[in-house]
Amino acid sequence: MKKTILGLLAITAVSSASAASYVGGSVGSGATLHYQTDLTGSSAMRYGLNLDATNFNFNNVAIGGSVDYLGDFVGTGSALGGLTPYYGLGLGAGVALGNNGGGVSVYPHGTLGLRYNVTDPLSIFVEGNIGPVITVGSGNSGAYFGSGARIGLNYRLP
Repeated sequence: MKKTILGLLAITAVSSASAASYVGGSVGSGATLHYQTDLTGSSAMRYGLNLDATNFNFNNVAIGGSVDYLGDFVGTGSALGGLTPYYGLGLGAGVALGNNGGGVSVYPHGTLGLRYNVTDPLSIFVEGNIGPVITVGSGNSGAYFGSGARIGLNYRLP
């Protein structure tokens, strides 16, 4: 039993070590720094830290994070001139601070995007997301339909 568990741990370590990892950032509906790691050749997980200033008013700032599963639409790479379309499902959470009161929000969302590999370690992307936002706080509580868009880049780590 011990050998089986050690063997599974070794296989997991080797398979995750061979997966590509990226760091990057984006701007649009806020600013984001993220870390992304490939699960397979056509799917990845992205972990992001977000900073949003409502209408560029830094008296109302939201700080949060998100976890997103991303998957490529298979078989479309060469048909679109090097653009790779992808989809995703994610969950974002944040804390709002500012003049309008504080609050906590949760944002389950779906994502559609396009990625273009500029050079071997560098790629750019544009994407949009949409989903319900549930907010609880002193300034405003409730649920509404939210959306966002951003443009960003990924740098593949060596």
